[in-house]
Order: sequence, then structure tokens, then C-alpha cells
Amino acid sequence: MTSYRSTRQATARAIASAIALALATLPAYANAADADASTAPTAAAPEPEQADAQDVDAGTMPYQDRVIDPASLPPTEAADSHAPYDDSGLPRSFNAEAAYSHGEFGDDRYREYGVSVGGFRETARWGTWSLQASVSRRDDDRADVAGGSANDGDVTGAGTLWQRNLAMPGQWRADNGAGVLNTPTLPLLREQYRFFLPSTTYAGLSSEWQNGASGLRLQGGGGRIGHYTGTRLLGFETDDGNVGTLGAQWQWDRGWSSSATWLSSDGRLVAGDEGQAVIEDGRSHAVHAATAWQGADDRVQVNLLASGGDAGDARGAWIDARSERGRYTHNYGAFHLGEGLAWGSYPINNDTQGGYYRIAYQFARWSWNAGLDRIESISGDSFDGTYATAYARYQASSTLGYGGSLSVRDGDGQAVGTQWFLDKRSDWGTTRLQWDTARVSDGGADSWQASIDQAFPVRAGSRLSATVSYGELAYDDAPATRATSLAVYGGHDLTDRLSIDGQLRWTHGDGPSALRGSNANIAVNWALNPRWSLSASLYQNQGTQRSPFELDPLGQDPLFMRLPRERSAFLVLRYERDAGRARSVIGGAPGAATGAVRGSVFLDDNDDGAFNAAESTVSNLTVILDGRYAVRTDSQGRFEFQDVAVGAHTLTVMPDNLPLPWYIDEASTEQGIEVRVREDLRIDIPASRPR
Repeated sequence: MTSYRSTRQATARAIASAIALALATLPAYANAADADASTAPTAAAPEPEQADAQDVDAGTMPYQDRVIDPASLPPTEAADSHAPYDDSGLPRSFNAEAAYSHGEFGDDRYREYGVSVGGFRETARWGTWSLQASVSRRDDDRADVAGGSANDGDVTGAGTLWQRNLAMPGQWRADNGAGVLNTPTLPLLREQYRFFLPSTTYAGLSSEWQNGASGLRLQGGGGRIGHYTGTRLLGFETDDGNVGTLGAQWQWDRGWSSSATWLSSDGRLVAGDEGQAVIEDGRSHAVHAATAWQGADDRVQVNLLASGGDAGDARGAWIDARSERGRYTHNYGAFHLGEGLAWGSYPINNDTQGGYYRIAYQFARWSWNAGLDRIESISGDSFDGTYATAYARYQASSTLGYGGSLSVRDGDGQAVGTQWFLDKRSDWGTTRLQWDTARVSDGGADSWQASIDQAFPVRAGSRLSATVSYGELAYDDAPATRATSLAVYGGHDLTDRLSIDGQLRWTHGDGPSALRGSNANIAVNWALNPRWSLSASLYQNQGTQRSPFELDPLGQDPLFMRLPRERSAFLVLRYERDAGRARSVIGGAPGAATGAVRGSVFLDDNDDGAFNAAESTVSNLTVILDGRYAVRTDSQGRFEFQDVAVGAHTLTVMPDNLPLPWYIDEASTEQGIEVRVREDLRIDIPASRPR
């Protein structure tokens, strides 16, 4: 009965929407009919037994379907604002923010205020220019221990200017950047299956040139190494030392391509005494070379890496291969990574050798994969053993799916991790029941956790999901700690101009290693008029933890520290202005119909591909539409492109600032999307980690 009622209500809503659309477009049809009445052919009258009696009596024609050209639709309410609009020139956009925050970090109280500007401008000859910049000042009320005075007036800032899609003679195109950047990486350096070479953040210049005829790609960049700072307003502080890189990639034959990259940097990121990230003095330089062959169903890539510097010289090599045979996909390879191998500032896998194999199958209701790694320490001081994984999922019906995964590590003691899950769609929304376990034999550590993820079905303009978990977690031979967690994520459009969004997480532990923490991020957004908006948000965070269910011996150990309480309140006044033909339609011709693309980048902790309430988002990642228009994810991991032309587009995520060992797979890094008329297309992009 409930299913029938839901279907009936959905049908009624669809009929009401169709009636509303017909009423909205009736004047346009009437005008068109008057204009074409003299030339339009007369429609054939229906057969008497097929005609509706009321239509015959009224002398009217029965309903006939008509195809509506998207370009002829009237403007949407949001686009048809009362603000004057400049429709001259090519598309361009500008935004500015003034922000104030007041907060606490442990015993430290501070005030932070500043401004940020951003936008883009498309030109006929010089490509598309985009800018993101901010400057802020932080006043610290905490008295200095030595001098007894407050820290007054630390000013930081960050800015990035990009020129993308610059057309040059000879089928060359260039992307040039200045400001706070990440070292550029070639496609062959990014396309790694088992290993990841991270980029380094710096303040300087970057340039990449690509030739469409020869397949040659050149890139380089360099500047002062540093790290991001700030809370609501992004800042950047330079550290001691520089970073520089040069690279080239060439498609020298059908299916064949090669690349070489040189990277030199000062400093190395290591874990401090409390698990925090600190930069250690020391210069390092490295060279990566790769050659790949790509066929219709097969791919092979050979990688060579050499590094040197104050920490010594090291060499490494690995080969990755991929084969597709019917419904089966095979990935396999071998590696030898010398002790002390380095790449820039970040730690990478080293002092290990071995091989791996993965097989995956997907057809109809079944999907499964399995893998095996054999790992040996070159020096004898790191992990020696075997690592195996297996995963399976069965879609029993359109509303029910279930499965599980198994991870086994044998070497330096045995460890076993399992995950069992059930996904169910119902009138209550989408539910996931999950059970995780991990057992390490040598220390007697035995962890388990049960969780429920629920995404509720809510009306348009609202969103609501929740996660509840309870378990006993054990770390590093310590006795188990009982932990309960609750997370809620949601939002609601209170009016056409007022909305609220937020995420709340709470953790309570009971035991020798108990973690008691909370995280709250709530924002209220008010559109004062079509160009001005006001946002207020509250943020509080205390405590962090790593997961005992991560068993991959090649994954970098996650940094673990307990943070003091941090809380802050933000107030942001924002101004936006668009101009140009077709109301700044992104990727379309003047007069084209539009939609919007918005979404988030998040850490997919349970690996289900869906953004759950307990999962964290990733800020300050660059998202690019069609290789031309770039934005950064905000403090809540969100991005947005307004006025995107109807049709096919490409969405690219630059995973440069992802925390290790998280990565975004190739399918999510660059994906094709389809925008429909007046659609708000939602794209949540998951980041995964080795399991």
C-alpha cells in the first residue's frame, strides 16, 4: 500500500509539473501559432470514436506533443534577476568576499579578518583567465610566554592566477600559472596503479605546453616551498628552501608514449613527536622516467626513479600492466624501491620489493575482485610478508545489495580485517548496515565496529543523512577502547534566498585510549539580492583518530595526534557579478540553454562511493570544467559552476592537496558529465585509500 501511495503521489507531482510547464509556455506557443497560421498545414481531425466528447463539443483539437528547443526556453527565475546585466563582450565573472572570524585554538584566542577575490574572463586571443586570491590578518590574544605580550597582526595571503587554453601557432596550447601552485605532473606520472608520487606546494610560476599534432607535452615550474595556513580565508606561508621541476612527455608512435620529470626540493615532510607534519632540513633531487604502451585491451607502463641528496642516493623501478578480457580486468606488476627513495617533500614507498596481482569481474548482478601482494624488505628493517584482499557484491534486486571484503596480512605477525555490508533502498531512503573487524595476532589487538548510514528521502531543496557507529577499537598493543560515534549531515532551503547547511559529528570513548571529540560545521546563507549575499557559520573541532581497519603495508601510516579544542565563528559578505553574451554561459554559444554543476570532494571512508554523514570533505582542491574554468573547493569541500551550457562537458579534479594515503582513481579524476536544461547536476567525487 505504501509503495502504491508513493507511486501515485509521484505521478500526481509529475502531472502538476507538466501542467505548470504548459501554462508557462502557453503564451509563446500562442504567439508562434498566430505568426504561422497562414502557412501551417491543417491537422487531420481525429476519428469520431477516438475524439474526446468534451473536445468535440467545445470545437477544440486534442493535445499533441511538441518538442521544445532548449534555447527557446524563457530565462529561469534565478537568471531573470532585477539587477542590470551587461551582455556585451565575452563571458566573465567576478566575486569578492569580506570575512571576519573569532575563534579559539586550545588556550589561544584569535581574530581573523580579510578579503578574497576571484573570477574568470574569457578572451578571444589569450585564452581564459581565472584568479583566486585572499589576504588576511590574524590577531592573537594569547600572551607570549617569554615576552608577556600578545601576538598582534600576522598578515598572510595566497593568490593564484591561471591562463588556460591559450591557442598558439602550430596547434600548440598552453596553461600558465602564477602564485600559490602545486608542482605540475605529467599524465604518465599521475597514471599509477599501485604507487603514488605526490606534488609539492610552492609559491612561484608554472607552465605547460601541449601540441595536438605531435602529442608532445612540456611543463615546468618552480618557486619557494611552503604550506597553507588560515581558517576561512586561505593563507600561505613560505618555508626555507625552493622547489623546481621540468618535465616532458611525447607520444612517439601509435600507442607508445614516454616521459621524463626532474624534481628538486628543499626539506622533507616527516611526522613529529606528536604525529604532526613537520619539515626536516635537507635538499633532495629526483628523476622519474616512464614508457607506456596502450592497446585496445592492454596497457603496460615501465617506471624508473632515482633520487639523491643529503639523505643519500637511491634507485627504484616498477612495472604496471593492465589487461581486459571480456568481463575480467587484470592488473599486475613488480617493483623494487630502494631504501631512502624520495620524491620531493613527501614520503613515498621505499625499502621494499615484490609483486602484485589484481583481478576484477563485473557482470549483471555480480561484481567482485581479489588481489595478492608479495612484499620483501630490501634492508630487512621493514615489512616482509604477503598481503591479500578480496571483495564481492551481489545486487539481489533493484533495492537490495550486499557483500563484503577480506584483507589478510601475513608477516611480522598476522592481521585480518573484514567488512560486511548490506545496502537497502526503501521509503525511508538508502540504508547501509556495515560491520568492520580487525585482528592483529602479535599484539592481541582485536577491533570491531558496527555502523548504520542512512540517507533520508526529503523534498527538493532539502538534504539529510546520518551515521551511527559503535565498537571496540584497539591501537598498538593497547587495551581496547569502546567508542560511540554519531554524525548528521543536512541542509534545507528555508526560502528562495535563505538556506542552512551543516555537518555534526560526535565521538565518545571509554577506556585507556579513549577519544572524546566533536566536530560541527554549520552555515547559514542569505541572498540579500541577486549580487550580494551574507553567510554566517559556526565551526568546532576537537580530537582526531586513525582507523585500525587499514592493513595495507604499502600505505603510508596516517598521521595521528589529538588536537586541542578549536572553535570559531565566521561572517562573510560576498559580492558576485557576471557579464558577457549568453549570461556567461560556460562552454556554450550565445543564447544557449544552461544548467548548473555543483558537488563536493570527500574521503570515502567506507568505500561505497556515496557521501555519508560521518565522512570528511577535502578543501582547497582545484576542480576544472572543460580544461578552462577552474575553482577551488571551499572549507566544506564544495565546488560550483553556474550557467553551464546544456550538453557534454569534462570535469577534472587535480588531486594535488589530498592527504596521503588517499587518492582519486582515474575514472573520477577526469569524467564526462551531461548537463540538461535548468538542471542542478550534483557530482560528489570520492577519494579512496588502499585496502
